[in-house]
Amino acid sequence: MSLTARQLNRATLGRQMLLGRQGIGVVDAVRAVCALQAQSAASPYIALWNRITRFDPGELDAAFAEYRIVKATLIRLTLHAVAADDYPAFHRATVDDLRRSRLFDGRYRATGLSVADADALIPHALAFATVARTNAEFDAMLTERVGALPRPGAWWALRTFAPVVHAPTGGPWLFGDRPSYVASPIEPFAGSREESLPVLVRRYLEAFGPASEADFGQFTMIPRPPTRAALGVLSDQLDTYEGPDGKQLYDVRGGVVPPDETPAPPRLMAMWDNVLLAYKDRSRVIPEDYRKLVIRNNGDTLPTVLVDGYVARVWRPAPEQAGAIEVTAFQSLDDATWDGLEAEARSLVAFLAGRQPDVYRRYARWWKTLPSADVRLLAG
Repeated sequence: MSLTARQLNRATLGRQMLLGRQGIGVVDAVRAVCALQAQSAASPYIALWNRITRFDPGELDAAFAEYRIVKATLIRLTLHAVAADDYPAFHRATVDDLRRSRLFDGRYRATGLSVADADALIPHALAFATVARTNAEFDAMLTERVGALPRPGAWWALRTFAPVVHAPTGGPWLFGDRPSYVASPIEPFAGSREESLPVLVRRYLEAFGPASEADFGQFTMIPRPPTRAALGVLSDQLDTYEGPDGKQLYDVRGGVVPPDETPAPPRLMAMWDNVLLAYKDRSRVIPEDYRKLVIRNNGDTLPTVLVDGYVARVWRPAPEQAGAIEVTAFQSLDDATWDGLEAEARSLVAFLAGRQPDVYRRYARWWKTLPSADVRLLAG
């Protein structure tokens, strides 16, 4: 069976709870979408505001504080928030790549430590992290053990792949700019990487399918041979389709693909929302003409606006008018679309008011480089 590009778009939006907000708890929501990129502390909160009916950010605060949802370096070597029961398999599936990314980096090699040295230091780091510790505290502890090292030092490497998670430190979104870490309170995955990868592949397909082998690789940065082996393990649990480009797509058996005429409401998306980053072919959600506008060369992925399921503009808190959202459109929009965006903007302004009305302000430099067909202030 072949699928159209629009059917794939609707499948993504449906599984990511973007065809309509749902009455669902925060842990179940995070599990449903696989993972929320958490490079910015605000982004998981705004992502769930887009997906949960009457989302209460205090519920996410509590889930983080109780480690029912954990924040850690995982997928794409990037901070993600995942359900605690997903963390063990996700960490085991990605840890080899996380480890390789640091221990074979010239910055780690400059310390003079070996791979074996790093492995020997991990138990000491975990014992030290029975309570939350800052980067400075880890650096000081490791300096006592191995002596002063060239920066960035050993902890820079270990914190990427050791089984540690971020500890809440306060601030408007529970995590501040200076992270603290604690040893993972969750029992580690009992099996091998080969046993954990099918778990991650299946969870990815549940949240983002139908998708290709290359799409999973883009989402995780896991090479194709182990991905192909994991798909083989799952073969009797998967359906296959032909994509609009003729490539094979995989999906969990019975995965819902909504009709291509399914309406998609406007959404004001968080920075780095995974719906924009989960595929090799970004045109599933981002028109090619806009891809380089919203995903910058350094990887910053701007807060976007979806119209009819596709990126059509970006948003930010208005820099010169408190309580307003500035929307920069890359194409003309009709009045009904602007009315829908106005309603979303009012809801977002009210949501941000209690936490951080000027969220993402540090990324304002990108707006100087954006073309626009229309710039409007909403909810002001």
